[in-house]
Amino acid sequence: MATTDILLLEPVTGLGGEGDQVTVKAGYARNFLLPRKLALPVNRANQKYIDALQKRRAEREAKELGHAQELAAKIEKVSIAIAVKTGEGGKMFGSVTAQDLIDRLAEEGVELERKQLNLYTPVKALGKHATKVKLHPEVTVEFEWEVVSENPIEENEEAEAPKAE
Repeated sequence: MATTDILLLEPVTGLGGEGDQVTVKAGYARNFLLPRKLALPVNRANQKYIDALQKRRAEREAKELGHAQELAAKIEKVSIAIAVKTGEGGKMFGSVTAQDLIDRLAEEGVELERKQLNLYTPVKALGKHATKVKLHPEVTVEFEWEVVSENPIEENEEAEAPKAE
């Protein structure tokens, strides 16, 4: 099969990022990438454009890394306690989801997207929990937070009192 070298103008999933020079099947380039303005054919005329794209990409990635490091420092300083309703013996009603945690972080001034927060299952227990936040491919921060009861925990009286017969 015929292949062709192209320059990606935008990131394409599974292929590369902007400014990458890749080899793809000629039909894929001709029928999909080129008509959608996602790529350009590689030739001498496009060499300056290639250099400019790679420079712009490097600057953007450096800026994103700096922003991610600032956000990581901000997240490490934040202390969060989420209050939930509980029943007898401290049993929670419902659970704490990633969206609850993101909303609570937003109140503290930290804006995150759902995909950045690695909370795989909803939390259904009181106490301290740790969650990883991936802000950048090179920046991951461990974030600790706590689930507390809104109302005082009442122990089940039947379980504590010895049976008098």
